Amino acid sequence: MNTVAIVGGGVIGGGWAARFALMGWNVRIFDPDPESERKIGAVMANARRTLPMLYDTPMPTCGTVTYHATIAEAVQGARWVQESVPERLSLKASTFAEIAANVGPDALVGSSTSGFKPSQLQENLGSLAARLMVAHPFNPVYLLPLVELVPSARNTAEHIDAAKEILVSIGMYPLHVRAEIDAHIADRLLESVWREALWLVKDGIATTEEIDNSIRYGFGLRWAQMGLFETYRVAGGEAGMKHFMAQFGPCLHWPWSRLTDVPDFTNDLVDLIAGQSDAQSGHASIRDLEVLRDDNLVALMRALKQQGAAAGKLLIDHENSLRMPLADTVPLITQSRIVPVDWTDVNGHMNEGRYGQVFSDASEELMAHIGADRAYVTAGHSYFTAETTIRYLAETLAGEAFTVATRVTLGEGKKIRLFHEMRRAADAEILATCDQFLLHVSLESRRSCPPLPQVAARLEALAQAHRD
Repeated sequence: MNTVAIVGGGVIGGGWAARFALMGWNVRIFDPDPESERKIGAVMANARRTLPMLYDTPMPTCGTVTYHATIAEAVQGARWVQESVPERLSLKASTFAEIAANVGPDALVGSSTSGFKPSQLQENLGSLAARLMVAHPFNPVYLLPLVELVPSARNTAEHIDAAKEILVSIGMYPLHVRAEIDAHIADRLLESVWREALWLVKDGIATTEEIDNSIRYGFGLRWAQMGLFETYRVAGGEAGMKHFMAQFGPCLHWPWSRLTDVPDFTNDLVDLIAGQSDAQSGHASIRDLEVLRDDNLVALMRALKQQGAAAGKLLIDHENSLRMPLADTVPLITQSRIVPVDWTDVNGHMNEGRYGQVFSDASEELMAHIGADRAYVTAGHSYFTAETTIRYLAETLAGEAFTVATRVTLGEGKKIRLFHEMRRAADAEILATCDQFLLHVSLESRRSCPPLPQVAARLEALAQAHRD
């Protein structure tokens, strides 16, 4: 396994630790806070519950997580070091000096800073400077894929590409910020919305809850899957972006916003904002809000995954990189995954319709195993399910790991019959079974027909192995 060092825990450092560990990296953590292990453990628990829900393939074997008394000890053997200490330049400088004195000569170093430029962080670091970049993530790091990768002129193309490769391998989207700028890209956009929101509250135009509702019920949903410019391109109708700019360009001269002005940051303003926020969300603990946030993100990102769009497309690509061919075992293990939160119903357990999806996914894996894969379907051939009998034997809850073992009970000519057993990973209890009968079909005639010879041969061999 690869090794990563996390210097500075907290919410962001803990999120980095969780994502790296769940993607198969050994994680070495340094944080002087005596409560760091407990705090990071809570973040890890959130991540272990939700990150695997995004994937329909087995996750990598989780790496080890260890805690170390010094930076020097933590960075030993690390391929990547992620710094997430508080936003004080002097503290970061001393932290990087200690990293430089102890880290290996090939290790890359990322900083989670939301505001500092990489050239500010690289001063007086010798050879480490060329391997240090800003790698600014978004909370929760273990779910949100965006990381702003900001190099300086001292970073080579080779080091930048290597950093991108590592970040992509753990399921993140490295946005290469081509020029140094304070607060990078995303935080500059967020700051402008935040500033205007403070004015709206201060001037009595809207409460904190009303502003949040304007985002989550309106443009926030559009931004989640189209961003800003693509949203406005669609708003321009058939004439596109030029029409939108012509129609709404004049409003840039109107006094709609106060983005060049900042409200006085007084105790009264703080009390006003905090009081409204308490009224809005004070009934729930921070942990309850984190769980709600994570569940909502999983459901939204899985919906986008179903459509192959935005963050969902990114998930599909990463999932495909994790996908491994089935091992030739008897029975075949055709599924090994986590029950996602959007599969449950009002009773809190997995909806019966999702069992059909599980067994359908299991048969799809078997089809790919015998060569009836996407290319085979594109060429005009497929297997269609003709009949299933599903037995529901035990409750299955969100977040539970399960496997599906599949046996080929018939595999001759144009017929396949499969028997699937879905078991809870924790205790091997059988949760459901499915007896499934499929026929090979020509997609041109939409009628049953024999499979192509190479598929038929692999199916018959598999059926013989399972029969034996």
